[in-house]
Amino acid sequence: MATNPHAMTDADTIVGSIDSSNRGHGEEYVIADISADGAWLSMEAEAAPQLPAWR
Repeated sequence: MATNPHAMTDADTIVGSIDSSNRGHGEEYVIADISADGAWLSMEAEAAPQLPAWR
């Protein structure tokens, strides 16, 4: 069991993407760990925080 829930290993692959496939609800920002099943979250793209590194 991991002692630090925020720790990442070399096998973790975290990605972020804008999903515009649900036209009825607008765009969603999705963050996912593609190295693990079911490890993702999403929010409305307009509500997603803007990080300085993205500018």
